[in-house]
Amino acid sequence: MSDTRGGLKRPTVDDILAGGFSTPWDAPTVPPFPFEFRDAEIMTLFWRTDPQALRFLLPPPLEPTGDVVCAHIYKMNDTDWLGPYGECNVMFGAALPGRASGAYSPYLFLSSDVGVAHGREAHGQPKKLGKPSLEARGDLLVGKVERNGIDVLTGTLAYKQKRADPAAMKRHFDFALNINLKVVDHIDATPAIRQLTSRRLDNVVVHECWGGPCSVELRANVQAPVFRLPVVEPLEGFYWRADFRLVPGLVIHDYLAAARAPG
Repeated sequence: MSDTRGGLKRPTVDDILAGGFSTPWDAPTVPPFPFEFRDAEIMTLFWRTDPQALRFLLPPPLEPTGDVVCAHIYKMNDTDWLGPYGECNVMFGAALPGRASGAYSPYLFLSSDVGVAHGREAHGQPKKLGKPSLEARGDLLVGKVERNGIDVLTGTLAYKQKRADPAAMKRHFDFALNINLKVVDHIDATPAIRQLTSRRLDNVVVHECWGGPCSVELRANVQAPVFRLPVVEPLEGFYWRADFRLVPGLVIHDYLAAARAPG
């Protein structure tokens, strides 16, 4: 049988062993690094929450670095492989002492099956399907995250009233360093991967940034439990538009290797 068909070449064992390989091999789901996001629109909302709620959601040995949560609601307008879609990343400040300080993601929701697969397989992000949206309603920007017909998060921000320095968005914690818990089992149900991973976006170009007071409303849904991070005080919101590139990250802690280590 021919090793080529319809312009495709049958993979070799070396191809299968190479980084970036994905199934189905003749129509792969997960894109290889790097890939680019162009003209993304983002609403970033910050609120103060219960510190005990952060500790409940944070896997050891990570430690919280404050009591502030943020949610980025993305309107991805032009993305390699994925096309246009919506995404929401819920984050709060966390550190691995001596290794990294950034933002841990307990929840992510997006409307792309490719994005869900890539986030879970490559980063270990806890992605689930949902319907994030971002739109202007007259003089108001409205961001929503819907799952199972319930708006689990709704945020508002005045439409472009005050320009902001993009650096102001990092005053609570460095959300550009995203930390995730990657969990994969072997087929026999024994642990294959138990890691803390980190990554930064690359080639970030911010075209505009606006800030101001925000509102954040959470509704209960046990399949999308953002309500576990209750709004004690809404702090500030930002609307920004940017290009960036997703690149490989790092393993900052390997639970299985640490468990095998002597002593």
